[in-house]
Amino acid sequence: MMPLTLANIGETNIIRKVGGNPETKKHLEDLGFVAGGDITVISTIGGNLIVNVKDSRVAISREMANKIMI
Repeated sequence: MMPLTLANIGETNIIRKVGGNPETKKHLEDLGFVAGGDITVISTIGGNLIVNVKDSRVAISREMANKIMI
């Protein structure tokens, strides 16, 4: 397991675990970041990531991405 920030661009991964406090976990799950789901890093801009999750593109901060384990 490794944080999402270490994923290769364009490579599809499976979300293994979503960490953080309950409020953060709920927010990420509402955006589609759930264990067992597919996630692809589209690009990184200034440390932030643009990812493809559940057929949607979502921008997340590096801090949030470190809480998502793949």
